[in-house]
Amino acid sequence: MENSKEIANRFREVMLDGKWIANTNYKKQITSLTWQQATRKVGSLNTIAALTFHINYYVNGVLNVLQGGQLEIRDKFSFDLPEIISEQDWNTLVNETIQNAERFAAAVESLPQDKLDTVFVDEKYGTYRRNIEGMIEHAYYHLGQISLIKKMLEESDS
Repeated sequence: MENSKEIANRFREVMLDGKWIANTNYKKQITSLTWQQATRKVGSLNTIAALTFHINYYVNGVLNVLQGGQLEIRDKFSFDLPEIISEQDWNTLVNETIQNAERFAAAVESLPQDKLDTVFVDEKYGTYRRNIEGMIEHAYYHLGQISLIKKMLEESDS
């Protein structure tokens, strides 16, 4: 079974520096976009900005628990992206997402091994391990969407 450091590195792969599974990561995808690209709708799909906010919302919420706080996030607010109307607005979201991912990975890495298999907040949420692995899977799911939307935007621009 994976230890805290291995799980943290899996999270880093999807969010910050990985290339193995998806040959990309969030940082690579979102730092190469303008705010206009990030907020442009493609059909009925979520925007890249909305998906970035969504993942960051969950990372930040679980990070709060990993740092000893309460679980304060709610699914119904996970797409409540503040309006992005400038490059500064977009860069703020991008930087916050990257910083929260770095803090999340560090918090996971520092978890004692025995903590991974204890209850996360409430038994209905399962263990710390389950929630952290779920975060990784959730991030890969939306990274795939972001990658496809980005390709669609590039195609429509050419």
